[in-house]
Amino acid sequence: MAEAAVAKTPAEPKAEQELTDGFHLVIEALKLNGVKTIYGVPGIPVTDLGRMAQAAGIRVISFRHEQNAGYAAAIAGFLTRKPGVCLTVSAPGFLNGLTALAHATTNCFPMILVSGSSEREIVDLQQGDYEEMDQLAIAKPLCKAAFRVLHAQDIGIGFARAIRAAVSGRPGGVYLDLPAKLFGQVMNAEAGRKSLVKVIDAAPAQIPASDAVKRALDLLKSARRPLIILGKGAAYAQADDAIRDFVEKSGVPFLPMSMAKGLLPDTHPQCAGAARSTVLKDSDVVVLIGTRLNWLLSHGKGKTWGEAAKKFVQVDIEPKEMDSNVEIAAPLVGDIASCVAALLAAMGGKWPSPPADWVGAVSRKREDNIAKMAPRFMSNAVPMDYYGALGVLRSVVKERPDAILVNEGANALDLARGAIDMYQPRKRLDVGTWGVMGIGMGYAIAAAIETGKRVLAVEGDSAFGFSGMEVETICRYRLPVCIVIFNNDGIYRGTDANPAGTDPATTVFVKGSRYDKMMEAFGGVGVNATTPDELKRAVNEAMDSGKPTLINAVIDPAAGSESGRIGNLNPQSVLKKK
Repeated sequence: MAEAAVAKTPAEPKAEQELTDGFHLVIEALKLNGVKTIYGVPGIPVTDLGRMAQAAGIRVISFRHEQNAGYAAAIAGFLTRKPGVCLTVSAPGFLNGLTALAHATTNCFPMILVSGSSEREIVDLQQGDYEEMDQLAIAKPLCKAAFRVLHAQDIGIGFARAIRAAVSGRPGGVYLDLPAKLFGQVMNAEAGRKSLVKVIDAAPAQIPASDAVKRALDLLKSARRPLIILGKGAAYAQADDAIRDFVEKSGVPFLPMSMAKGLLPDTHPQCAGAARSTVLKDSDVVVLIGTRLNWLLSHGKGKTWGEAAKKFVQVDIEPKEMDSNVEIAAPLVGDIASCVAALLAAMGGKWPSPPADWVGAVSRKREDNIAKMAPRFMSNAVPMDYYGALGVLRSVVKERPDAILVNEGANALDLARGAIDMYQPRKRLDVGTWGVMGIGMGYAIAAAIETGKRVLAVEGDSAFGFSGMEVETICRYRLPVCIVIFNNDGIYRGTDANPAGTDPATTVFVKGSRYDKMMEAFGGVGVNATTPDELKRAVNEAMDSGKPTLINAVIDPAAGSESGRIGNLNPQSVLKKK
């Protein structure tokens, strides 16, 4: 018997699968972790990533050179305590960003350098791919961590690891390598979403041991000539109220390193900034908070520190930092906020004041040096000298304490560091541990974008040359940045001569250069200021208007001196030299 025919129902067509790709997963990983701004330079293979990130609501700031974009990302990390992100192309672009990445690591700024790269199978066989380079291997020695993502499903983990590495423990730079083929990889959209990682508690508190806290306070209490030194790590910690309470409760004179200026105002009665040489030489117990005994503090030894026996208390999150140059009698390991809170709690309701003779001696030396310097800031010499010009900027910052000061150069840096008082934390940004020239425009751009504040960038004419083309970037994004270039026609001074031939001396630039014309070329405001009065009017107008402005401040070519030596950080040394 024939089998009965069985009717078959046609199969339902499968629902179209939603897909995603590497481009979108990178963008979603950034957004999920709160990244709102990318600094970079477009080009193969990351141009489309920048376009798509911008369309997705991330602000993408496009620079003229990757190094400047990297400096912007680095200082964004310092200001926000979140990793600043710099995006570059492969090989040359990656190398341009590498200086900034190393700078971020050295200065403990959280930053992620994201670079496109060539394909592994060609790079590893050295077959000559476009911009072929083993970028991961090159980056590893120069940053805190380095990762490569080869598969789309690992993008979430890759960014999570980079973010956590950048901000946990001692912050620093991280490199993330994204080969070109990764961006075009396609996967199921739902699986892609599930592969993303939101980083939780990326920089957990590290609580100091109670016996370490007691040891530190016992040593401080025994001091006859105590000193507190605040570094940029203390400013980065954003534990401003606790640090102020600790300093004031202790009654100890404090010395702020340059990027810690403003944690307490430089005009605070305990501030020993104008008595730097005295307090370093004569102190007997020194509490280091967020600063290292590197070259900026003469490694904790030598003539700078005098003959008096020293004992150090050091607050640092990195145990290996202790005893790096001299013996640390009381190491306090933990994050700065937790350590300072623990010190305050253990101090109790009342704390003995330091000896009056020490406090009085520091105060007298500070006031004496301030009084000796004051007439120099009133100079009306034409052409201007550094002190007359800095006297103007000193008053501008005093009237606008919430403005951000960016500072780099030789004399323009050395003298401004002591001349311009700061009143609020994280308002002074400068060259950092390495003394890197060229940070100016990148820092200024990021400071304006991350804070929304007016920015005053005080630049030596040589330092400005490293990043000067970014004035176009400032104009393009209409940022409230006022650049003052101390133009003395050269490096240190513009009067050197070449005795051996017709070429200019190696330190001399074109005489009478008009940097203000550069700003005008891009639609900004350019001003040539030849007197302190002209400089004051121009800076005030720029800070009031918020328009991109460049002021060419004409300085006497003979006014400068060869700088960059430790002695130039000391007000007493400046007085002796003059």
